[in-house]
Amino acid sequence: MVQFFVEDINFNPPTPSKLKKWISQVVQLEGREIKELNYIFCSDTYLLSMNQNFLAHNTYTDILTFDNSDTPLYLSSDIFISIERVKENASTYKVSFDHELRRVMIHGVLHLLGYNDKSADQQTEMRIKEEAYLSL
Repeated sequence: MVQFFVEDINFNPPTPSKLKKWISQVVQLEGREIKELNYIFCSDTYLLSMNQNFLAHNTYTDILTFDNSDTPLYLSSDIFISIERVKENASTYKVSFDHELRRVMIHGVLHLLGYNDKSADQQTEMRIKEEAYLSL
């Protein structure tokens, strides 16, 4: 089950039912199932506080993904997304807000599926996966 929530901002994701179907399709294509994915849309300030409190990082970020899965087959997570970061990234990369939001949303799912982005090779693989799934 995919659910959307907001914290400290006023935001409604565009076409929520389409987003839920798309995310479910990606997870199925990767051979996994969704138990519970909670997307929580929030402000920079909110996400910075979480980054400081839970990861001891004093930096802004567009996404934090908390893996709550009991087993590798069934994904369960709380995924926090800063709408302010998404807007800024969309402007920086000259893409639409909706495109950047979808990229960030699937980025979190890819982490849950075992993809990383620490090394240059991992970043390349992550970007290839993101682009492939954005085209669905």
